[in-house]
Amino acid sequence: MATIYDVAQLAGVSPATVSRVFNGVGVSEAKTTAVRHAAEQLNFTPNRAARTLRRQSSEVIALVIPDIENPYFTEMARGVEDVASEAGYSVVLCNSDSQVDKESTYLRIAMAENMSGVILAAASDHTSLDEILATGRPVVAVDRSTGYDIDGVVMANRDAGRMATEHLLKTHRRVAYIGGPEHIETSSDRAEGWRVAHRAAGIEPPVDLLTFSSFRVDGGRDAMERLLALPEPPDAVVAGNNLIGVGAIQVLTEHALTPPAIGVAVIGGLPFTTLSPSAVTVVRLPARHMGVTAARMLLERIRGDQQPARTIVLRNEVRAASASR
Repeated sequence: MATIYDVAQLAGVSPATVSRVFNGVGVSEAKTTAVRHAAEQLNFTPNRAARTLRRQSSEVIALVIPDIENPYFTEMARGVEDVASEAGYSVVLCNSDSQVDKESTYLRIAMAENMSGVILAAASDHTSLDEILATGRPVVAVDRSTGYDIDGVVMANRDAGRMATEHLLKTHRRVAYIGGPEHIETSSDRAEGWRVAHRAAGIEPPVDLLTFSSFRVDGGRDAMERLLALPEPPDAVVAGNNLIGVGAIQVLTEHALTPPAIGVAVIGGLPFTTLSPSAVTVVRLPARHMGVTAARMLLERIRGDQQPARTIVLRNEVRAASASR
């Protein structure tokens, strides 16, 4: 007897796409035709239980994030919860700690508990959604893409890195960048924005000032210490996220280096700092709006929306430091 995987192989699509076709979820006309032709050739009959799974699901959605201690993600979670609660849904918050295995466990729990859908900030570029998408459950990606043909809400990360760097280059010569793990899309895209800003200013991006660490406070601390130990240290720094910014500022304060002696720009709001907020350039990221948007998209899918997958890019705004004007 033919399986969903046999149909997928013959049609040249993923098992998740086959499931979407037979669950009535939005798939392009070309892929739908290919799947149905393959099913006919293989005499494949879709599982009735799988087709009706969405009707049997509970009014619960899972929100899987990499770091519950990061205020950016808790602000996003508030946006998700506000929209879900108004629609009569409960939200189960799952912290993956950026671990793919832990993330996979939560996705399996979402399936086992018949949750209606998932909002996911992927733990890494190795995140697998094959299993859960094969059930027909909708998944919306937030903060970073997954490589799957699903809905997503992301920040304009390259622009964020560019905007932060541009502001510092107006008054500083050697502007460093501290990012999270290089393989994470948000980190690498913001680093590319740092490069773009340098080239637009007629400066070759200084490779010794480009650093990657973790997205946590200790990551910002370690990277800032390394930068200050250079033979020619930076006179300004772009922190790739809020917690990196906190760690970098802690180290600068300990070395008696504070604006305007050194320029600081942070991508994301500073949850706490030893400096006056007006001393730091901040690229604000609309985290709550991301959660609100993702929740609305997920609820549309749960209710049967069949339009093709789409990605919404949210724009940022800059609040320049008074010392950098």
